[in-house]
Amino acid sequence: MSKKKTFALRIDDSVYSSVEQWAADEFRSVNGQLEWMIREQLKKAGRLKTIKKTEKDIVSE
Repeated sequence: MSKKKTFALRIDDSVYSSVEQWAADEFRSVNGQLEWMIREQLKKAGRLKTIKKTEKDIVSE
């Protein structure tokens, strides 16, 4: 499993609420939703290095 980086994030309450609802709709945690959103945008921008999928990643898709 890849090592995870921990950091603080300040976010507007209304943005957090929207992300929280979206995460609930997709059965993810807020953290998982934010990570998914960031990863999708990195892929779209062509900035994500190829990462081997772990069994956990495959199950969560």
